[in-house]
Parts: sequence; structure tokens; C-alpha cells
Amino acid sequence: MSKKVLVLLPDGVSLRNFAYTSFYKKGLEKGHEILFWNHTPFDLEKLGFSQVVFKKEKPHWLTDILKTACIRIELDLFTKRDTDNVYQSYKFPLSKSSLKAKFKTALVKWFCYKYGSEAGLLAIRKRMIAQERKTAYYRSCKEMLQKEKPDILFCASQRSLIAISPLTAAQDLNIPTASYIFSWDNVPKATTVVTSDHYFAWSDHMKKELLHYQRYIEPKQIIVTGTPQFEPHFQKEILLRKEAFYKEHNLDITKKYICFSGDDITTSPKDELYLRDVASAIRALNKKGHHLGLIFRRCPVDFSTRYDAFIEEFKDVIVLLPPLWDKIGDGWNTILPTREDIHLQVNLIAHTEFVINLASSMVFDYVTAGKPCAYMNYNYLNEKEAVAPGVYLYDFVHFRSMPSPEAVIWLDHPDSIADALENMLQGVPDTVAAAQDWFAIINEQPAIEAPDRIWAGIEKLMNTSSTFIQN
Repeated sequence: MSKKVLVLLPDGVSLRNFAYTSFYKKGLEKGHEILFWNHTPFDLEKLGFSQVVFKKEKPHWLTDILKTACIRIELDLFTKRDTDNVYQSYKFPLSKSSLKAKFKTALVKWFCYKYGSEAGLLAIRKRMIAQERKTAYYRSCKEMLQKEKPDILFCASQRSLIAISPLTAAQDLNIPTASYIFSWDNVPKATTVVTSDHYFAWSDHMKKELLHYQRYIEPKQIIVTGTPQFEPHFQKEILLRKEAFYKEHNLDITKKYICFSGDDITTSPKDELYLRDVASAIRALNKKGHHLGLIFRRCPVDFSTRYDAFIEEFKDVIVLLPPLWDKIGDGWNTILPTREDIHLQVNLIAHTEFVINLASSMVFDYVTAGKPCAYMNYNYLNEKEAVAPGVYLYDFVHFRSMPSPEAVIWLDHPDSIADALENMLQGVPDTVAAAQDWFAIINEQPAIEAPDRIWAGIEKLMNTSSTFIQN
């Protein structure tokens, strides 16, 4: 029987998973009506999709403060439960830049004090929902749901403040709700902001994380599906021949290329020095008789000039291949991925030898093609920009899912990069095998079947949940 599925897209990055994959097509093939509730600046009607667009929504002014307090309370509770201070490193500093910011900070601290317990955590979550029910935004969400009468509301991200009112309104109307966990590192960071009836997880590993961290969630509420974001890597029809790809991007057909994948300035504040070190190593290898190039793909939300001097210094080595994202507005959440960039990324992986980065999930994108990843494992965080061993990011909880340190090649010092790259060029099958084991832990396999598993989960919920009740 045909059902109506309302897909809430709270942010632009969710387009990648649910607008640029086969998710929409597969839902139509199953006979369902699919309507996107679109909070992004991108017009989905350009893709032939049905959509309703958010009005000028405005959550309750206190909800954002409560959300910040809730996250900090959870991180404190995680620290106590696991006797592990790593969770404190997930906290963002509270602002005191203005009188308004100081007021908000004071309120956050007060709510953390008042609700800083396991019981308080549940109470503050209920209070967030109660605040949203008072808003015109909540009432407009409820009116829209009463008009559209969906059989389920599926939210594409669990971490968005603006999703609280739509999900609450749906639950108040007895419409079943589900939220998709946005990223592999989200759960230990206390970013499960919304409360829904069910949660779609990447893997059994993520399911265990949800049960460990979000103790108000029961096992029956979690459906393991995998993520759709890796599906394009298995679609051979979007692959270009090597000659065509090289010609399109003015690459030297006689060279082998390595990819350096850049990070944002918060994650990697000295990323430009890593690019310099890798380019210097490649130049040294070329002097030994290799014929190599370095393709630099910068982080899509990094528009800084910090790399420019080294790009010029190593123009004999570095080729720029920027991501094809659209900058529609001024905020980071208005920089949107495109279908064209997905195709570019798939072909970049196919036609480069391996990838180098700092703590990026690109390791999983490359291993879909049977190719390895090298992680930078030293830092320049001291004032003199001298090399120091280690990177604190690898202490984060999501890296503990790595079954073996051999899943990546560790670049521990600038002086050892050239030898490590030369070894990778000869083939590192043990590293690739370990990375594939890691990928199987963090994402349900086969990865290409994630959209099918998501639809199976949605259909199960629609078939077992109560019918729409008009309040």
C-alpha cells in the first residue's frame, strides 16, 4: 500500500545522503509518496522532487540555551560514567564577547547546575520540548502536518535545533518519527539533540554507542541501516576513463597523483604546514626519479588564504581540485554539497593512488576503492611551529573503533613522509585489509545497500505504527 513519507532536511549536508543518492528513486519505485520538508536554501524542485519549504522558523529563545546546557551535562555524565576526560575536549568554549553572550553563558551554567544529573538530563530534555510547544513555529509545524497527513516523519539529522518543533508536533499528532544519525563521530559528542520514536544507526557499533550514551533510548527503537553517503562509490556509471579525467582537469597523463584532503581551520589550524610537508616529500621523490603530483582538495567550508603561499612555492607539485559546493549564503550551513561534487570525488578517488589527511573519514571513501589512507601524526601547535609528536584528535572516542593501528599509515614526522609514500606506492595490502575491517565496524555492509535498508526500516515503522490522528 502506498504511504506518504515526509523527509525533514534540517541542513544542507543532509542533501548528500537523501537527495543525491538513490533514496528518492527507490522510495518512488516502492510506490510511496515522498515529500521533502526543506530547511536548506537549495530548491529541490530543480531535481524534480516534491517539497514544502520552511517558513521563517524561530525556535523558542530559551531552547538553544537549554540545548547547550544539555550537551554539556551529557558530556559531564559521560566523563563520570566512563572515568574518561576525553569527553571534556568536545565542549566548545562559552562566549563572553558581549553582554548578551555573557547573559546566555550565565544561563547555561545555571541550567547545568540545576539539571546536572541523570534525572536532570531527562528533565531538561522535556523542558526543551515544552518550550517549543509554546512557539508559533511549533503551531505552524503542527498545521503543516495536519494538512499533509504523512504516515511518518523521517528526520535526516539528529543534531539540529530546528528539528525539535517538527518532531514534537508529529509526536503530538501520533505520527511516527525517526531520526537518522548524521555522522560516525556524533554519538559520543552528545549531539543527539532531538528526541524521536526511532533512530537509524550506521552499524551495530553505533547502536551500542546509542544505548551506552543515550540511556533513555531502548534497543527496539534503533534500526541499523548503514549510511547512504558511500553509495556513489559503487556506481560505475559515473566513473570517467583515466584519460578523460586527466584531460578535464589538465593533469599530466604521465604522472601518478596523490590526494591531500584538507581540513577546516578548527580541526587542523596548521593544515597548510602539512600540505607543505607532503609537497616537499613528493618533490624529493621526483628528484629520485618518481613522476608524482599532489592533488589538493580543500575542505568545502574553508575559504581561507592560509595555503596560498605554499601552493605557489610548490606549483611544480600541487594541483588544485576544489570541491564543487555552492555558497548560497554567508553561514557555514548555507555552503551546500552538489551532485557534481559527488561525481568529482568518486573520480578523484578512482584516479589517485591514495589519500593523506588529518583524522578524516576519507579513509572510508578510499577503502571502497581498495586504496589506503595516511594520517598526519605530528603537530605544529607550539608557538615556534616546531614539530611535536602526536595529534590529540586520535584520542577521540570514534577512533577507538579502529580494530588495528595498521588501518592507516601513520606519518609521524616530516622527515619520514617520503619513505612512507614510496612504500605506499609499492602497495600496502595489509593496511587496506585493516581499513576494510574498520569500515565494516563503523558502517553496515554491503555499503551500497544502505538506501534499501533505510526504506525497509521506514516501511516497517509505517506498517506497525498507529494511524494518523487529527487533533
